Amino acid sequence: MIRQEGAVAARPTLAAVARAAGVSASTASLAFSGAGPVSDETRARVLAVAAELGYGGPDPRARSLRRGRSGIVGAVLEDTLSNAFRDPVNIAMLDGIADVTGPADNSLLLLTETEGETSRLLDAPLDAVVLFGCSTRLDESVAVVRRRGIPIVSIEAQPLEGVLDIGEDNVGASRLLAQHLHDLGHRRVAVVALELGPTRWLGPITDERVAAGTAFTSLERLRGARLVYPGVGGVVTTGSATSEGARAGRLLLDVPAAERPTAIIAQSDLLASGVIAAADELGLSVPGDLSVVGYDGVRLDDPRAANLTTVVQPAVEKGRAAGRAVLALLAGEPVESTTFTSVFRAGATTGPPRV
Repeated sequence: MIRQEGAVAARPTLAAVARAAGVSASTASLAFSGAGPVSDETRARVLAVAAELGYGGPDPRARSLRRGRSGIVGAVLEDTLSNAFRDPVNIAMLDGIADVTGPADNSLLLLTETEGETSRLLDAPLDAVVLFGCSTRLDESVAVVRRRGIPIVSIEAQPLEGVLDIGEDNVGASRLLAQHLHDLGHRRVAVVALELGPTRWLGPITDERVAAGTAFTSLERLRGARLVYPGVGGVVTTGSATSEGARAGRLLLDVPAAERPTAIIAQSDLLASGVIAAADELGLSVPGDLSVVGYDGVRLDDPRAANLTTVVQPAVEKGRAAGRAVLALLAGEPVESTTFTSVFRAGATTGPPRV
């Protein structure tokens, strides 16, 4: 056959591969999927013929039509990917989700829902979504997804109808950290909080901001601290980043000694690292002049914060639990919400206040 120059070659088909390999189309399909009783010899022959013909595998669009599903689970992060990936907790939870959904033949699609953007949740070919609960606008995302009628799993979110939550005892863990400082003798304490929402700006924790807050995780961690230090204040940041912790730290520490807190409860390890950096810039020693606690239990590159007093949360396990919940919901199986507990880890960044 003479091919007209410039013409696009037709895509090889599975049937053509099967004929050339001397097997049935169903056997060829099983050889590609690896899901059926096909001998290693037959699989190798089918794959060799496919490579010779330039056949890359079944068309995923046709496969989706046959299954009635896209094979895609969406993970929704309320931030740019560059910012989200700076937080090791996000990466650990995504790893956990992929650990479970990947072997079940699902792909993970990362979606960023910044303010005013919900079109991706409306249009993306998703079978289910996992919402990261540190969001300050979770209600909006849930409303969009619920209209599509697909399963919704959240990680650390406020209870919402139709959403299966994988929770974290933020109140209990924060209370542990606050009690540790109280037992050491600290009475002048401040909180460096994650964003509270619905607006994002660095500034003081006020009753008005707390009352209007929409970020469930941050509010729960603040509530835990206030069980030990009623009404404790501090600074609200715009998110979990070392730079934000440093900015908040300067606001709290660059004041006369009599007004300066002797201890700071940071709502993430990255924020705590920034607070310690700010203290160092101002000539304050940790824990001599200032005690600092974090939250998460992640690895920090700054040696000044490497042995941080914190709580260690099971981020990978939370992701895996979310992945298992997604698969159960897709299969129509019963599944219940789960709550994880963080473990206190004493470090070298806390001690008694100076007399």
